[in-house]
Amino acid sequence: MTQQQLNEQLPSIVDNLVASLGGEPGLAHLNRVYLPSKETIIEAIKRLRQLVFPGYFGEQGLTPSHWEPAHAAAYVVNGIVICTWVPFVEELTYRGLGYTLLEPFGRWTAIVAVGLLFGLAHGLVLSLPVIAAFGCVLAWLRSETDSVFPGMVLHGLFNLVALVAAVTVGG
Repeated sequence: MTQQQLNEQLPSIVDNLVASLGGEPGLAHLNRVYLPSKETIIEAIKRLRQLVFPGYFGEQGLTPSHWEPAHAAAYVVNGIVICTWVPFVEELTYRGLGYTLLEPFGRWTAIVAVGLLFGLAHGLVLSLPVIAAFGCVLAWLRSETDSVFPGMVLHGLFNLVALVAAVTVGG
């Protein structure tokens, strides 16, 4: 289920939850308010878990399930942007501005903080350790070279490998 599908189904989930509160009288209550059925609670928890932690309890939906030849041109254009413009902007933001602002607190503090912020900003729960570690490597490279340009090149190559792997190896 995609995030959009879950968002579209939330109103009916809430309606079902509220409707279950008016169920048959019994001992399943809290302060004279009847609790939802066990099945409704389980379903609500599953859906809430998907909403709060998108991608963590299943497919993150980052790659298509099959290759669409009609989308090849869009894929190439998107790939060019992801391998050039994105590294340029992210390196200026995280390793340029971010590292510069945090470096007065210590070199390693800046490296780890920038790496972690970089990982978190991508919003990919399953990939967080890899992206945060890569962000730390890029911040270390920035601290060693005193330049964001080597990081831009490495970042672009990393994104290129990830895009090629997404199509050739699978999602």
